[in-house]
Amino acid sequence: MGRAPLIVFDKVWKTYGQGEAEVRALAGIDLEIGQGEFVAIMGPSGSGKSTAMNIVGCLDTPTSGRYGFMGTDAGRLDRNRRAALRNLYIGFVFQGYNLLPRTTAAENVELPLIYRGVSAHERRALAMKALAEVGLEGREHHTPAELSGGQQQRVAIARAIVTRPTLLVADEPTGNLDTARSHEIMQLLTRLNGEYGLTIVMVTHEADIAVYAGRTIAFRDGHVASDTQKIEAA
Repeated sequence: MGRAPLIVFDKVWKTYGQGEAEVRALAGIDLEIGQGEFVAIMGPSGSGKSTAMNIVGCLDTPTSGRYGFMGTDAGRLDRNRRAALRNLYIGFVFQGYNLLPRTTAAENVELPLIYRGVSAHERRALAMKALAEVGLEGREHHTPAELSGGQQQRVAIARAIVTRPTLLVADEPTGNLDTARSHEIMQLLTRLNGEYGLTIVMVTHEADIAVYAGRTIAFRDGHVASDTQKIEAA
């Protein structure tokens, strides 16, 4: 028997507002994502992709239906328990990097470990290791202003993986980068997925970025419009 899926949407609805102002962001979604998959989520503005990502990342909950994460009905957890789930199992990478400006790369990467109560010595060792894994040896003591956009995003990725999460949620991770840096970041994410079995769910509107994923799910009007697995060359 295969392993149970990491992520399960079972007839997930998400509605905002009431009456005539009601907006159906998700309309009864059924979806499964397995451990170790690299999935790109695409779709036009208002398609429901961002809402789905917020539920996947335990930042939001379904109006009805079930969101299962690691076998837990995460959609029914209260805010504090969802926060605990995020802190333990989920890393986030955003378009805007979200780094502290007057803080070194290593100190930025240490932040999630501070929340976990990891000792200063161990925090620094883990941060240095994560920065090495994203190719930033020698840049550990640089502040964001001393780093290029691509390097800043690498710091953000190091910060997301330093806790060894089960899932990485990436929201337009190349949105602020030029073409060359974008492909460098995608090659890095592909390597992390391959070497560590890190499950990645990524929102992007760029087809040339989505091709790095093993699977592409397109949303439209709150529904899954298509779900395509990449065929690997023999």
